[in-house]
Parts: sequence; structure tokens; C-alpha cells
Amino acid sequence: MAYFITGGTGFIGRFLIERLAKRRGPIYVLVRRSSKQKYKQLLEATGLTAEQLIPVYGDLSKPRLGISPKEMAKLHGNVRHFYHLAAIYDLKADAESQEVANIDGTRNAIAAAEAMGAKCFNLASSIAAAGQYPGVFREDMFDEATGLEHPYFRTKHISEGLVRRECSIPYRIYRPAMVVGDSKTGEMDKVDGPYYFFKLIQKLRSRVPQWMPLIGIEGGQMNIVPVDYVADCIDYLSHQPKLDGQCFHLTQSQAKKVGEVLQIFADAAHAPRMAMRIDTRMFAFIPASILGMIKNLPPVRRIINAVLADYGIPRDGLQFMNMPTKFDTRDTERALKGSGIKLPELESYAEKIWDYWERNLDPDLHKDRSLKGNVSGKVVVITGASSGIGKAAALKLAEAGAQVVLVARTLEKLEETQAEIKRKGGTSFAYPCDVSDLNSCDELVKTVLKNHGHVDVLVNNAGRSIRRSLELTFDRFHDFERTMQLNYFGAIRLVMGLAPSMLERRAGHVINISSIAVIVGTSPRFSAYAASKAALDAFSRSAAAEFSDRNIAFTTINMPLVRTPMIGPTSIYNAVPTLTPEEAADMICDAIVRRPKRIATGLGITMQVLNAIMPKATEIIMNTVFRTFPDSAAAKGESEGEQKPEVSSEQVALAAVLKGIHV
Repeated sequence: MAYFITGGTGFIGRFLIERLAKRRGPIYVLVRRSSKQKYKQLLEATGLTAEQLIPVYGDLSKPRLGISPKEMAKLHGNVRHFYHLAAIYDLKADAESQEVANIDGTRNAIAAAEAMGAKCFNLASSIAAAGQYPGVFREDMFDEATGLEHPYFRTKHISEGLVRRECSIPYRIYRPAMVVGDSKTGEMDKVDGPYYFFKLIQKLRSRVPQWMPLIGIEGGQMNIVPVDYVADCIDYLSHQPKLDGQCFHLTQSQAKKVGEVLQIFADAAHAPRMAMRIDTRMFAFIPASILGMIKNLPPVRRIINAVLADYGIPRDGLQFMNMPTKFDTRDTERALKGSGIKLPELESYAEKIWDYWERNLDPDLHKDRSLKGNVSGKVVVITGASSGIGKAAALKLAEAGAQVVLVARTLEKLEETQAEIKRKGGTSFAYPCDVSDLNSCDELVKTVLKNHGHVDVLVNNAGRSIRRSLELTFDRFHDFERTMQLNYFGAIRLVMGLAPSMLERRAGHVINISSIAVIVGTSPRFSAYAASKAALDAFSRSAAAEFSDRNIAFTTINMPLVRTPMIGPTSIYNAVPTLTPEEAADMICDAIVRRPKRIATGLGITMQVLNAIMPKATEIIMNTVFRTFPDSAAAKGESEGEQKPEVSSEQVALAAVLKGIHV
């Protein structure tokens, strides 16, 4: 006798076909004519021949599955088991699509099974058919289901009801829990169920040390089973006598809470442990109407949507964070007795699941993270492009295919950068501009938009740094004015000039080269410089908040000390560890690819945290730095002469500890 399967090209279907093939009967599989390639892939995956696995062309949405009368005549009387696996198992699918696939598809499958005279109709239903029943849901329960408002729950319940009430041939129903990958290999075909939270776990692992305890959420039941267990059960139970008309829960009898599941996968990923988990029931005292009103506030909705989008979690997935239903499995356990089929514990295969996801299903694997893929053909404006960080970044971006617009005061130096870019096969355009002159900024904006139409990325790199203690600045107020003029007013003048065209196109990225001095919080001798960069940082945060829904990104790079001509006058920096311009340029390239809010070094972030929790300690540390490193001769208005100042061992040691911090 033969087998007929809908959904055979799907994940569970392929695993079931591999098991049915061992029973030595021809297997007919429903295939849409537009999906012939999937059939070929199925042959390759199962290792079966076209004589063992036979395609039957049709469509789930058509009466009797759209199988031709000629094909149906061949099948009539030859099919022992009809397996209906085809359905939409996707929370992100719209209600209409789910109704067509899950309800109409089941009705058409029943009609096809009856027309071909199948001896048994096997339905792969789902625990979703129970809705959100508050308590224990037995295998003989159906009409008691509640909480069926979500289209996935509703359509799965209705489709199971069709089999129970309309199928004229013997039937058996299987209700799998959330199906994850193979417990032996971890293989899975898509991101679903608990996989939605893997990106969150991965990001926590990359940002938080494994030893740091975190606060998590407890949640309700999350019932999980591996695909090989589901396929083993359906294969075995469908061939046992005297089970017609029964329903079997392919679930955990003691499901784990959401928090437990996330912790198991966090352990598998070597991520931090959630030492304390908050039970959502503690908020039960808040009226549902109040919670609903809060969640529907526009800012709250936007924050929730942004977080969910960042981690790839569908909004409907939150409904599964507090599932109240427990599933009784006594009938299944009784029927499986003596079969050797046993549900493995999640802890025993979680590492395989995680490893397969990270190697094959992580959505970031399919994003183009190359610099060329992100800048090729794009117009990138870089100020201060004639030397140092700006020049190094321009060379890298032009080599990657960007249309680099070089901006600096001196045309001759820009042309030198242009010549280097040309020798490397890149494209660049040179525009002289004094960024500290607002009129010059306006002319630059006008010219660039006229010649290039738009700007994709603006890199505000041009800057001025003054290292001078306040006692030497009492009569030099112009130090603050000229530093602010270039570092702040000039930068935002360019942003204000280019923002209208970016907003019109709903695309743009502004990268501001700030300083580690801003996040360290205290910067002796750099009061003018740090204040100007802090002002730019504050402006960027405000602009980002206003343009957040218009696809305009702002990235601040809190750059550590870089060996550029700007630090040349301070000879003591010759003994201080610094970044090279090329390393700094890599940070700019990384910003363009990832578009983060901020890029900073580990030391900068550490000092920022220290300043937040122990501001006085930070002040003392930086005062020690201030006293250890004196003002330069240039700051004092003196000439160093031929004899360079000697650097003490204390200065070298302190500079090594505070690598990259302006001292």
C-alpha cells in the first residue's frame, strides 16, 4: 500500500518521508507545479528515487487539492495512509493566508483523501488548537478550547474540527508542540518559536560578560519538541492498530517556563545567566484596561516595535510569553509504550540547536557586512580629508567603491589625496571649504547637492584640539570660540544643510567624530575641545530622536587619541600609546556598515561607567593625570628648542594604563 503526503517538501514532512521510506511503500507527495525545484531538493535530501517518491501536482487551495481526474484514478484504492501536514506555521503570516492554507487546505485534503479511497486520514494539527486554555488540556478535549482570537490559533482549531466532523474515513490527529530542530544534528529550516529570542541571547553574550548575572522574565509555559521526535511518533502511531479517532499530544508532559527555556539556550550559547527571573503574574493587580492603555501609547508602541525589530521578534510572539496551558500526554505515552520512542530533555540537545542556528539561520549571516556592499556607488562626504583620519578613511572608502567627496581648507592637499585614490582605481571629488566659516559651509552644501544630487553619508571629521590648562587660558577666550566654531557650529551647519535632502529621500547617515574625552567625563587641559564635542554629541542625540522614523541615522564615534598632525605640537604624545589613522578609519568604516548609535573603546566605556557610579574617584584619577603630565611648551607660548623634554617612567606607565585617553 502507498502513502500520500501534503507538506512533504516542508521540514516535518521530509523527516516523516525518511521514516516511511523504510516501510517499503511508494510515497506520493503533493507538489505545486511552481515548486518542482523543491521536489528535486527533497529527492536529494532523502536519497530516494523518483520511483520511491512520486510527485503529484496540485494545489492546497484547489478542490480535491487540484489533483487531475487521471491522477486521482491512479491513486484510487492504492493509498493506505493519507498524511496532511501542509499548513502555515508562521506567526507573521496574515489572517487571510492562514485561512486559505489551514482551513481551506484541510477541507480540500479531506475531499482528496475520500476521493482516492484512503484508509486513514492523519492530521498534523497543533497545540494551538487548544488556544490559551487556562489549565490542563487533555487529548480527548477539543470544544473546550478558549482564547482563539489569534488567527493561527483559530485556523488550527477550525481545521482540526473539520476532520472531526466532516471526515468520512477513519482519522488520527497529532498535536505537536513548538517544533525545533533535530535533537541529534540541530537541523532546522527556519526561525520560529524559541528561535525568535536567539538574537537577543546572542547580543547579550557579545555585550555582557558571561559571569555577570542578569534579570530575566519567567513567563508561562513554552512547550518544545524536536522534529525527529514528532516524525518518529507520527510514523509509529499511524501504523498501530485500534487508534482511529484518537488525538495524541506530541508535547512535553511537564513543559518548562519561558524563563527556563531562555536560560537553557543562554547556557548553550555561553551567555550570561539570568540569576533572577520576574514572574509576569506579579503585575496581575494592574487592571487589564490600564495595561492596554499604556501599551497603546504611541511612544510605548514605537519603543516596543523598535526593540522587537532590532531582535527580529514578531509582535505576535509576545502572546506566547505567558501561555497558560498544560498538555496531558497519557494517551500518547500509553500508545508509545514498548516503541523505544522517548522525548529527549531540552538540556540534552540545546547546544546542537544553538550551534545549527548560529551557523546557518542567524539572520546576520545573510546580511552584506562587507564595506564594498555597503558603500559602493554611494556619495560619502568627509571633512578634514586632506590628512590624518579623514584621508585614511577616504582611501578605504574609495577603494571599496564609494563616490568620496573630499573636503578641507587647502585644495593642493586635497588633490594629493585625490591622486592617491586615483592610483588605487577609486573615484573622488575635491572641494575646498573652511568648515569654521559658515558661509563656506553653505557654499559647499549647495555645490555638492548640485553636482551629486544627494549625500548618503556625511562624516564630520574636521576638528580642532587645544591642549591647555585653564590657568593658561584665562586671557584666551578665543580658544573656546574658535574650537566651538569648527567642531560644533561648522559640523551642524553641514548637517542642517544636507538634512532636507536626506529627509526627502528618507535615507541618510551622519557620522560625527567625537572624542573619548566626552564619555570619560573629565578632561583636564581639554575643556574647550571636550565641550565642543559634547555639544555636537547632544545635538546629534536630539536630531536622531526627531529623525528616527525617517531612516536618518546618527553615529557618534568617541575616538581615542590618534597619531595625526593635530597632536604634533605636543611632543609628550610621542611616548603615549595611540591609534594609527588607519585604525581610526576602520572605526568609521565599521560605523557605515553597522550604523550603530555609538562606537567607543572598551577603556572609554569603562571610564564612563566609573564616572557615573564613582564621579569623585574619576575626578581624582584625572587630577593625578593632570599633575603628572604638564602643559606643553606650545601651550605656554614657549619654544621647546632642540632639547626635547624627557618623559618619566611614571608618565609612561600612566599613559600605558590610560591608553588612548587625552592626557
